[in-house]
Amino acid sequence: MARAITPRRKAIMTVIAWTIGLLIFFPIFWTVLTSFKTEAEAVATPPRFLFFDWTLENYAAVQERSNYFRHFWNSVVISFGSTLIGLIIAIPAAWAMAFVPGKRTKDVLMWMLSTKMLPPVGVLVPLYLLFRNTGLLDTRSGLIIILTLINLPIIIWMLYTYFREIPGEILEAARMDGATLKSEILYVLTPMAVPGIASTLLLNVILSWNEAFWTLNLTAANAAPLTAFIASYSSPEGLFYAKLSAASTMAIAPILILGWFSQKQLVRGLTFGAVK
Repeated sequence: MARAITPRRKAIMTVIAWTIGLLIFFPIFWTVLTSFKTEAEAVATPPRFLFFDWTLENYAAVQERSNYFRHFWNSVVISFGSTLIGLIIAIPAAWAMAFVPGKRTKDVLMWMLSTKMLPPVGVLVPLYLLFRNTGLLDTRSGLIIILTLINLPIIIWMLYTYFREIPGEILEAARMDGATLKSEILYVLTPMAVPGIASTLLLNVILSWNEAFWTLNLTAANAAPLTAFIASYSSPEGLFYAKLSAASTMAIAPILILGWFSQKQLVRGLTFGAVK
C-alpha cells in the first residue's frame, strides 16, 4: 500500500526541490548578471550582486566584434538538421527493434549505447583528416553528419523505449486492414508516439546546440555555431569575463526560451508510458 504524503513530508520535499532548482539556476543567473557589469566589476572582490552600474556595453561590443546572427543561424541549421535526419533514421530502426526483435536486439542496443562511452578525442585525428580530404571541414553539412552520428544512439534508445509502450495489437490490426509497412509507420505508429518523438526531438536539439568539442575542432569561421562564438572570447591575453558572460547569455537565450515554452511537451514525452 502506498504511504500517504503528510504535510510535513510535502513541505520538506518542496524545500529540497526548490533548493536543488536554485542551485542549478544560480550559474545561469550569475552569468546573466555579470553580462551587465563592467570588466572591473565582473572581477571585483567581494562580488557585487545587484548594486553596481548596469551597462549594455558588453552586448554592443560583442555584436561589433562578431556576427551573432550568422553564428545563431549556423546553430539552428546544425541542431535541427542533425536532429531531423537522426529521427528519419531512428524511427524505422526503433520500430524494428521494438516490434520485430531478434535474438541479438538487446546486444545491438547495448553496443550502440557503448559507442557514447568512446572518448571523442580518441577519434578526432582520423575524423579531422577524413573531413579535410572530403571537403567537409568547416561546413554545416559536416557538422550535421557528425552530430547525427553521435546522437543517433540516444535517439534510437529513446524511441525504442516509447515504442515498446505501444500495444503491438494495434499495428497488427492495421496490417490486417491492408496497411503497408510505410503506412504502418507513418500513419499508425508515428501519430501514437508524438509525445515521445517530440521530447526526443527537443532533447537532441539541446544536445546538438550545446555540443562544443566537435564544433570547436571541425570548424573555423564559415560554419561556426554559437559554441564557437562563446569560445572566441577566450584569448591569450586572458578572459574578458563581462564580455564572455554577454556572449554566453546571447548563446543560451534561444535554447532556454525554447525549453521554457516546450517544457510541458518535454515532460509529457519523458514520462510517456510511465503510468499504466
